[in-house]
Amino acid sequence: MTQRAKIKIIKKRDLEKVKNAVKDETRTKQESARAVVSNVSTWVNEFQKRKRVETKQAIESMFPKSPQTDSA
Repeated sequence: MTQRAKIKIIKKRDLEKVKNAVKDETRTKQESARAVVSNVSTWVNEFQKRKRVETKQAIESMFPKSPQTDSA
């Protein structure tokens, strides 16, 4: 019940193709990682902006800009 490891044989003439394919794959991994980081950063910025607006509204409702004076 032991599984054999898969071995891929690469001939010398195909070696350059394999090296180039690995380099291309690496670039796409880096690009996709950058895209993910950019996407998450955008989410965080939107969340912080929304939170600031909500906090500002809450403070303004608790403390009005013009203080009410007692006219009595």
